[in-house]
Amino acid sequence: MLAPSRPAQALRQCAPLARSRPSHARASSRLEGLRSSTPAAAGLVLAAAAAARRGQRRSAWVLARGGEEAEAKPDAPQTFNTAVGGRLRLKQILEAPDGGRSLIGQKVVVCGWVRTVRAQKKWAFLKVNDGTTVQELQIVVVAEAEGFEAVCAQGTGASVRVEGEVVESPAKGQAVEISCSSAEHRVEVLGAVESKAYPLAKKKHSIEYLREIAHLRPRSNLIGAVSRVRSNLAMSTHQFFQDRGFLYVHTPIITTADCEGAGEMFEVASQGQGKGESGFFGRPAYLTVSGQLAVENFCCGLGDVYTFGPTFRAENSSTTRHLAEFWMIEPEMAFANLTDDMDCAEAYIRYCLTNVLEKCKSDMDFFKLRVDKEVQDRLELIASKPFARLTYTEAVEVLQKHVEKGDVKFEFEVVWGKELQTEHERFLTDVVYKGPVIVYNYPKDCKAFYMRLNEDGKTVAAMDILCPGIGELVGGSQREERLEALRCRLGRALRVCLFPFFAWLLVWECLGCLLLMFVFCRCDPGSVASHVGAQTLRVSMP
Repeated sequence: MLAPSRPAQALRQCAPLARSRPSHARASSRLEGLRSSTPAAAGLVLAAAAAARRGQRRSAWVLARGGEEAEAKPDAPQTFNTAVGGRLRLKQILEAPDGGRSLIGQKVVVCGWVRTVRAQKKWAFLKVNDGTTVQELQIVVVAEAEGFEAVCAQGTGASVRVEGEVVESPAKGQAVEISCSSAEHRVEVLGAVESKAYPLAKKKHSIEYLREIAHLRPRSNLIGAVSRVRSNLAMSTHQFFQDRGFLYVHTPIITTADCEGAGEMFEVASQGQGKGESGFFGRPAYLTVSGQLAVENFCCGLGDVYTFGPTFRAENSSTTRHLAEFWMIEPEMAFANLTDDMDCAEAYIRYCLTNVLEKCKSDMDFFKLRVDKEVQDRLELIASKPFARLTYTEAVEVLQKHVEKGDVKFEFEVVWGKELQTEHERFLTDVVYKGPVIVYNYPKDCKAFYMRLNEDGKTVAAMDILCPGIGELVGGSQREERLEALRCRLGRALRVCLFPFFAWLLVWECLGCLLLMFVFCRCDPGSVASHVGAQTLRVSMP
């Protein structure tokens, strides 16, 4: 293992490279020796050399010390530089607070895929998108610019690299455009496309059609917007729990545990394995349906933890609420109660939605325009309004009163002791409270045996978060930490379930572990393609 000083020492040796700006050949020769002797520093060394070649006075010593020293400004750069090969992402231009006007007069480099080409004798107008935003940037190329003829011969789908100047745009709906108006500017076709064979024309395509061209659908506005929203939700998930001191743990994908106990699991088999054979592991193994058991173990030694990864359910149901594969967030909190559970879950949802509305504004505008005109209003309502909270008993009473008044007629009767159906949940959120609702203290027979029994002996410390247009979004509970109470309820559960799991659970309870857990329900924001209005609210991800 390299001593901590070796990378920094190697970079200090490289500092003259950055100061003297040597030729590429000489720098490469010097760096090759450093790379072989101190591989840990290779990345920073190469970064320093790249800075030297670009004419920037950025010393390797600053890089070695993590940028502690003030970095000198580059000598009048000819291009607006970024960390990715000098390329400026379109989002940095089009979604800047001033719409990119601060870049006017700058020579920039952008890359992307052509959406449209309108070629004339002396001019060519390109609309380009690079996937960082749903918006497109117009490129105006004159005949004098290098690559004019090549780009005029291309059509939708071609990939290009453009070096030009940011100018104010006279066109409506855009603040700036890129002008390639002289011999110093150039357009390079990186990947040509036969326009007639390209299946993504500039029009709205159905979900079914996009599914047939899976290799190209990320270039569509819809899938691009969904992907960026999912990325933001995933990052927000980690940021939320990390900021609150939770430890991120990884749970196995292949397991013998069935946390749900419903037998809806995908069995893992190696190629050539016959039916009834023991298989690769010597016993049956399955794709995980939940990381709950593993996360509980971590919680008993590490405190607040969470896992966030793929899970699989072999449920024979073709609906957006029952997916074969999805991503699930499973936090576990130690030394907490049901109120802590509800507070954390509500804060998490509002945090994620606030981030989406703030950082994915153009994508949400696209959803509102093309998919669901009310989607932003629903998200803003959930993100800004405190969630209503009522017990299961109160919820049943509210529903029964509306039935008695003739305000509503349900397919399923509202009876205390039975599960609330989707129609009941949506009536509470959409009609009665017009916003998110947390229902807690459910009848013990409706929930799992390990949920803490309340003092009334009839209900348990469990909760569900219900959202408008969706129904149940989050489910969670406080664990039963009293050994005798757990044993009593376990007696009934053992009649239908396997003993090893419960023996394991009793061991932990005997060790004095107070647990709380909430599990996000199986809803899929990736299905936003077909139900974006509701699905963007859903936080478990496939």
